[in-house]
Amino acid sequence: MKNNIIAMVSPEQWGICDPKSRTMLEDAGIKLIRNEKKRLLIEPEMKELIKGCNIAICGAEPMSADVMDRAPELKFIARCAVGLDSIDLMAARERNIGVSYVPGANAEAVAELTVSHILTLIRGVQQGDRLMREGKWLRVLGRSLEELTIGIIGTGRIGRRVAKYLSMFGARIIANDINPDESIHDHIKIEWVSKDRLLKESDIVSIHVPKTPETLDLISYEELKMMKNDAFLINCARGGLVNEDALLEALQNNEIAGAGLDVYGIEPYEGGPLSKLSNVIMTCHMGANTKISRARMEIQAAECLLAYLKGDHIPRIVPDSEYDLQVAMKNMGK
Repeated sequence: MKNNIIAMVSPEQWGICDPKSRTMLEDAGIKLIRNEKKRLLIEPEMKELIKGCNIAICGAEPMSADVMDRAPELKFIARCAVGLDSIDLMAARERNIGVSYVPGANAEAVAELTVSHILTLIRGVQQGDRLMREGKWLRVLGRSLEELTIGIIGTGRIGRRVAKYLSMFGARIIANDINPDESIHDHIKIEWVSKDRLLKESDIVSIHVPKTPETLDLISYEELKMMKNDAFLINCARGGLVNEDALLEALQNNEIAGAGLDVYGIEPYEGGPLSKLSNVIMTCHMGANTKISRARMEIQAAECLLAYLKGDHIPRIVPDSEYDLQVAMKNMGK
């Protein structure tokens, strides 16, 4: 392993849940430059933090071409998450900087948050909480999963977990995927349907697809008008999959009953119009933010860095398809 290696670690929560990722790097003799601000860094701060570093662990902080250019010796970036929106992959490739990520590390956590949004909405938990705080003892009449049809759009690592969990409550599961995996039937009773049929029949529509040119505005004005007036929309996947202007209009006009959101077109989403509506529950892109999930992501990111430094096979290297996808998104101006 090379000597005198300096690593930038920009995620503000890194090492809090489990110190193993930190000790893995320190035991290898790597000097760590940490984000001490205890919050998400902006680009000028990243430019300062990364100076002199050879490798980096980053989260949602911007890893732009300008940031990379502040560290001419930078050779490898380990993304401590699944999404790659914050890293300019083509800039990394042009500078011969390798990039890894941690797909699947947070699947359980995101699925759990999705289910919590669904349960909160169908049982009126947010309404009950508000009424209690207003000094009112009024029992909200909710709905049970056993009487509902759940529509899952995208049955990858997260979508299939959501389907599994909700089916255990007795819900009927219908799903739409561009490449249906028939092996799911071995574990979950599921019916494959068209997207239009899913929207029309579902009491809950939950989205679990990546953000691509094909999935931008996957749910917009036309799709929302297909949904039942008492249906709920859940998006704990990626911002941009749901047209927020269309969603706002549908909620204000009672075209759907409500929504549960963890992701937004522009983040942080602070004080936007959706936050003023009582039939929306909102969380701050925290689907992966559980202790075990964060520890798993951090350890896997550290493993990738160490593999690079040792010259070993690097697990979870970012595939060419992700580079191509980012180029396509940029060409669309997204």
